[in-house]
Amino acid sequence: MAVHTRMSVAVGFALVAAVTAGCSGSGTHAAKGSASSGSSSTVAQNPAPTESNPPGDIPDNQAYVPFNGPGFTVKVPEGWARTQRDGGTTAFTDKLNTVRITPVSASGAPTVGSVTNTVVPQLRSQVQKFASPKVSEVKRHAGSMVLLTYQGDSAKDPVTGKVVRDAFERYAFYRSGHEVDLTLSGPVNADNVDPWRMISDSFAWR
Repeated sequence: MAVHTRMSVAVGFALVAAVTAGCSGSGTHAAKGSASSGSSSTVAQNPAPTESNPPGDIPDNQAYVPFNGPGFTVKVPEGWARTQRDGGTTAFTDKLNTVRITPVSASGAPTVGSVTNTVVPQLRSQVQKFASPKVSEVKRHAGSMVLLTYQGDSAKDPVTGKVVRDAFERYAFYRSGHEVDLTLSGPVNADNVDPWRMISDSFAWR
């Protein structure tokens, strides 16, 4: 009788151990499943950020089309709003950037000295908070010309009332009594070095 009791107790301990082990295994699998679900949720809630251009940056994929003026051609950004201004100036504008093209008659080729002594004082009286003028001679595909860089405030936005601090590049191209002033402008913090170089390099006499 004692032997039978000891065997029953031993069998009971074995069953308890087996049940305990089974429960422990189930708990482990459930935890793994829960961790996996949490990881998927985190990925879903944190998608990769969408790339965007800073204000004033001309997109890298911007297309350009030729603009034909009297005796010259130059590429301008496709799709930009075109306006005709006083003095024969044609302007192409998109948001915070502008390309202005002004053909004028000139008795002689502009020089660093003539731009410094004549153009800079004119712009100082016309451009709000005109500053940092720098005049130099540079080379583009059309040849050598005078480049004037400066800064100034944009006109106040009629809707928001905001004023943008702009950087300007003004190229003076000249040939046989004909001058074309190409002015590129945009926010001072915008990175438009490549688009502006492309536009100024595209200028050609016809």
